[in-house]
Amino acid sequence: MKLVTFSAKAAVTAGQPATPSASVPAAALSIDIPTPGVLVGSDVVDLSSLGYPTVLSIIEAGKQALDEIQAKLAKAPRLPLESVKLHAPIQRPPRIFGIGLNYQKHADESKMPVQKVPTVFMKLSSSVVGPDHPIILPRISTQPDYEAEFGVVIGKPGYQIAAEDWQQYVFGYTIINDVSARDIQLSTSQWTLGKSFPTFTPIGPAITTADEISDPHSLSIRLTIDGETLQDSNTNDLIFKIPALIAYISSTTPLEAGDIISTGTPEGVGLGRDPKRWLKPNEEVIVTIDKLGSLRNRTIAE
Repeated sequence: MKLVTFSAKAAVTAGQPATPSASVPAAALSIDIPTPGVLVGSDVVDLSSLGYPTVLSIIEAGKQALDEIQAKLAKAPRLPLESVKLHAPIQRPPRIFGIGLNYQKHADESKMPVQKVPTVFMKLSSSVVGPDHPIILPRISTQPDYEAEFGVVIGKPGYQIAAEDWQQYVFGYTIINDVSARDIQLSTSQWTLGKSFPTFTPIGPAITTADEISDPHSLSIRLTIDGETLQDSNTNDLIFKIPALIAYISSTTPLEAGDIISTGTPEGVGLGRDPKRWLKPNEEVIVTIDKLGSLRNRTIAE
């Protein structure tokens, strides 16, 4: 199941029902109000009538919510995908844990040693945007960079979780672009602010539930800019894999439902290239991960 947050475009309310057998979805009557839904082919199923106001509330309700959605999916009203705007699946995640230097080749190109434990930083939830939202390149940075990342969405609270129990705590997976202002990020040893400018955390287009991904450590991950492939790797190259990340983070802070762990980026970032390759205005950046889809965003100058 691919859960999304969407809002109907204005044209929908002026037309007929999205399908001959369904009434107009309630979401179509409230333009620009984010609504939970499910991607099914080229349609978005409107979940607003099921009593879950957000995707986060579905995650918090767990298996009961997913079972209810699955049972009612066929009869729920739908909208064509082209008639809606997709937002970040969780617009304000409780927390976003970034993982640095978690692909060996990326650590090599960054000329930084791999630590004995995961390198963890935070990305502020105020930086989150969805697919097709512009990435704003800040005036005070001359080194904006891209980072394709595989995101793990936590499904329930847990503290000091054993590595072997990791699957019990994973709700699903998503795509993240960990946009980074390298000059700001590397001016100190603390990375959070350099990675948390407005729009610096595109997420989406959906959260794919864990049951659809048999092996999260065997997924191709790729980033292109205007059609040129700049990152092309596989999650099997992760140094600290999901069980280790969940165990390590939860050893010091309880994880919450809706937390996201952005597991790191493979080689090919602008910082590691010779010459450096920074993001420029009016570029289309696409991150694609096997079985999760593609996250598209264009860059604009501040």
